[in-house]
Amino acid sequence: MTKENDLLFDEITINVQAGDGGNGVVAFRREKYSPRGGPVGGNGGKGGDVILRADEGLNTLIPFKYKVHHKAGRGGHGGGKNKQGRTGENVVVPVPMGTLVYLRDTGELVADLVENGQEAIVARGGRGGRGNAVFKSSINQAPRLAELGEPGEERWLRLELKLIADVGIVGVPNAGKSTLLSVVSRATPKIADYPFTTLVPNLGVVVIDHKDFVMADIPGLIEGAHSGSGLGHRFLRHIERTRMVVHLLNGLSPDPLGDFEAINTELELFNPALADKPQIVVFNKMDLPDVQSLWPDVRDALVAQGVPEPLAISAITGENVQTLLRRVVTALEALPKPAPTAVQPVIFRPEMDEDYFDIEQADDHWRVTGIRIERAAAMTNWDYYEAEMRFQRILDAMGISRALEEAGVEDGETVVIGNAELIWGEQ
Repeated sequence: MTKENDLLFDEITINVQAGDGGNGVVAFRREKYSPRGGPVGGNGGKGGDVILRADEGLNTLIPFKYKVHHKAGRGGHGGGKNKQGRTGENVVVPVPMGTLVYLRDTGELVADLVENGQEAIVARGGRGGRGNAVFKSSINQAPRLAELGEPGEERWLRLELKLIADVGIVGVPNAGKSTLLSVVSRATPKIADYPFTTLVPNLGVVVIDHKDFVMADIPGLIEGAHSGSGLGHRFLRHIERTRMVVHLLNGLSPDPLGDFEAINTELELFNPALADKPQIVVFNKMDLPDVQSLWPDVRDALVAQGVPEPLAISAITGENVQTLLRRVVTALEALPKPAPTAVQPVIFRPEMDEDYFDIEQADDHWRVTGIRIERAAAMTNWDYYEAEMRFQRILDAMGISRALEEAGVEDGETVVIGNAELIWGEQ
């Protein structure tokens, strides 16, 4: 059986992993007349970033169903003669316009990609490790240490799509929304005569009298949609970014007026702002005699409820469809122009100060956590004694050594920092 979530493709979770930085190297100049030359180990290159880019050619998140993991390139390692490692290749991942990007684990909104070409760096590549040339000083003329590259950021993201359209077509299932969209645009939605045919909102560009606008058919809504019934919660959010609504009534419904009231109630319960969007109310399927005979009563009842100029159409035959489109254009032109979207760079904020650290005692080890100290541990090349000593100096300078001693660490006990396991002691 197909799961609901597999049918919508407007919300999905992906993994992004930036490239690790390249390693720095230990190297010395060795020339005929300089057998004991100075350090010339180059730095590693920065790892590549993972970038999401809004693409007007995409309408759904379907591609992510088949590709969940997105990984950028690693930075190149440094070389002798102060050769710098190459920068890792970025990975640019296209997403539909209207994609909201959240951190999966915290729910924090980190990007809202609404303009074509807008980008957000969602995982930053690690910096390259420094070669031994950087560590030369007046005290140490021949340093034998180099850093490993910093690991690239990795995180799980939740992508949520809110379509960007000028007009949203709403109504109960089988009201004819997809048919109308296919008639007035080049959109080719799946259409059949049973409820819930449309499970993915469709977009189409409508051109009328040398003017154009974007229209979306929103899958059919039912009572209780605001609370998630019938997948309604996921459909309703697509209406939030539309400028106005075409409310399509099913002429064959046993109670089209009841449908009209129910849909408006669901819109208001989901988000009161939706109830304030301009609506053009349209009675569909006027190609059928029974619907034609019902129209005068429906029209009068709608007018009595304050609906201005309800319109009757047949999406199948095209009756009054051009009139509807011209009315939409007139309504859109009367609305205030959408405010330009401020495109802000996405910056992931650490949850705490980088120098902050915490110490916990487990059954068989101590664990030190903190952004700066874990990064230093990841970049320390434990093959070099001088690198170990440098890491010890970092522990001392940050106050971690004293904090461990005050917490009760004893010689011979294991201290875990990131992926590094160290034995505490005088040596």
